[in-house]
Amino acid sequence: MLGFVPPLPQQPGRPPSSGHMIVCGDDALARRLAVELRFIYGERVTLLLPPGRDANSPETPLTQRGRAAALFGRMSAAMNRAGNGNGATGGGTTGGSGDTNAGVEAVRIMEAPEPSDDVLEEAGIDRAAALALVYDDDERNIRAALTARRLNPRLRLVIRLYNRKLGQHLEELLDQAAAVAMPGIDPALLDASTTVLSDADTAAPALAATALTGSSKVIQAEGLLLRAAERPPPGPGEHADPGLCTLALLSSTTNDPAGAEGSDSSGDEAPQLLPDERAVAETTGRGTVVLEAISRADPARPATRMGGRGAPLAQIFSRRLRWSALGFALAAVALVIASLLTTEDTALHSAYLTLLDLLGMNDPAEDAPPARQIIQILSGVAGLLLLPLLIAAVLEAFGTLRTASSLRRPPRGLGGHVVLLGLGKIGTRVLVRLRELDIPVVVVEEDPEARGIPLARSLHVPTVIGDVTQEGVLEAAKIYRARALLALTSIDTTNLEAALYARSVKPDLRVALRLYDDEFATAVYRTLRTAHPQALTRSRSVSHLAAPSFAVAMMGRQILGAVPVERKVMLFAALEVAGHPQLEGHTVEQAFRAGAWRVLAIDATPPADRNPDLAALPPFDPEGDATPPPSGLVWDLHPGYVLRAQDRVVIAATRRGLAELLRRQRSAVPGR
Repeated sequence: MLGFVPPLPQQPGRPPSSGHMIVCGDDALARRLAVELRFIYGERVTLLLPPGRDANSPETPLTQRGRAAALFGRMSAAMNRAGNGNGATGGGTTGGSGDTNAGVEAVRIMEAPEPSDDVLEEAGIDRAAALALVYDDDERNIRAALTARRLNPRLRLVIRLYNRKLGQHLEELLDQAAAVAMPGIDPALLDASTTVLSDADTAAPALAATALTGSSKVIQAEGLLLRAAERPPPGPGEHADPGLCTLALLSSTTNDPAGAEGSDSSGDEAPQLLPDERAVAETTGRGTVVLEAISRADPARPATRMGGRGAPLAQIFSRRLRWSALGFALAAVALVIASLLTTEDTALHSAYLTLLDLLGMNDPAEDAPPARQIIQILSGVAGLLLLPLLIAAVLEAFGTLRTASSLRRPPRGLGGHVVLLGLGKIGTRVLVRLRELDIPVVVVEEDPEARGIPLARSLHVPTVIGDVTQEGVLEAAKIYRARALLALTSIDTTNLEAALYARSVKPDLRVALRLYDDEFATAVYRTLRTAHPQALTRSRSVSHLAAPSFAVAMMGRQILGAVPVERKVMLFAALEVAGHPQLEGHTVEQAFRAGAWRVLAIDATPPADRNPDLAALPPFDPEGDATPPPSGLVWDLHPGYVLRAQDRVVIAATRRGLAELLRRQRSAVPGR
């Protein structure tokens, strides 16, 4: 069943053009990805959705097609309002052939329960350039990927998988299948033929960072570590430290209680990505996001033990029992020392006799000296205390083992922790991230069979099972002593209700909400900032954070990572200079396009000696010289350094800026 999104009609039955892209999915990420490819990169897109459910159902007020059409309408309107914002040229709604918005064909929507052979052939799999499989079910994505690789070995596959280890094996298998089907394929093309990504892994660092005061935004990929930090506006007479460079200016309403968290549709009030030095100097009262450091990533350190099969003594035996055992041991040592001082026995024999006396196994010392008899009596009394101690130890160990499979309750006196709502895919990854940072966490989950419950049990994370909208649930999580609330359930209204109630209990609580809709997020942000102007409020959309990574992978590139700037996203990518007329032959200073892209580091190693791992290269120090370095990775760049075709650069870019770079590259290189 085919359908097209109004008001951009297309002739019914018209087959998709060669080189188009197909997106298959069943949730918000699929629709966001289709929007990203269509309205940012100008690609022709076919979106395959499962059949819409009952439109009268209160849980799903819109069918799948209706949801997509509504999203496309809002996004196209936002793109029209934004115009050529962020400094990028070539409107985001133009097609690959350069048509204007009025003549652009819409996203082609198909409905089918499964991406079967017939459905994929009808979608044009044999002529497609790339296919994204972003169903919420790993098994469905794997099955469809194997089918697609068989139908079109040259197809570029981007697959969403939650299971990391399985994803690595699947990527190797599909790459091998492509190599067998196309002998002699370019290794670079083969490397980009299959990309396995996880929206949970992409979004988790950004979501976890919102709960931490003064935390850095860290991207670690390809062996590089890029660290950015959000800084408040400087006070009167103060000068903000620009770091290596200023990546963004936060929205002008950041300190306005009635302001809005900036998104693509916020106009002049929105945050400015990649501003030039003049814009930074002339702007006052705005916070900034600065790049603090680019360095080699630390070698993989052993995982921190956060709980496992074996439990330490402190978790098996109570503190009172451990003190009692220590007292008994000291008494036994004292008896051995007394026996040594009063008799002529050796230390080993004295310890042996004392142990027999403690256990009541020694014969009475009738013919022994009085000192020996007194020590035996004292040992017998101490031995009487050993029996209840052993019984208590057995009972406590049995109780601990019996409750090891049960969830831990929040302990008394807990404070300074993060309350995490929801243990689905996203919440589980965020929980792992917070524990890696040694942040105390209390989890609230309504479903006792949720995906992350076994992990919370194994990590001994305090967990409250209950509906967060019910009275007493957040109190059980000690919300009044918490440092932050992360509301990460998949229901926007539930997250909002939990945030409002938590703020009524603790007005200065840091709150981060998972919200899908930008307009709804703006209204929520304004309400919470007006009611509690001194508290920090953030809203994040998982699909909005993850969609750029999937879109760039569809274009044959893999970005290093994404950093959220309020409701906008900034991308970090590694690109070959060759084929980019905006970079090749220009100096670093000339290649900078305010609001679009900025060169951060250069890998000047000859292509034949290049290593995919950027941090495996020796760093080169130009010492203020603009001459080309022989090889190595440069991140303290001289503005006069001329970019050469053989260089590889690490750039920060907006979504539109990166899309323009890729479009210009395709038009500059014959055959693309």
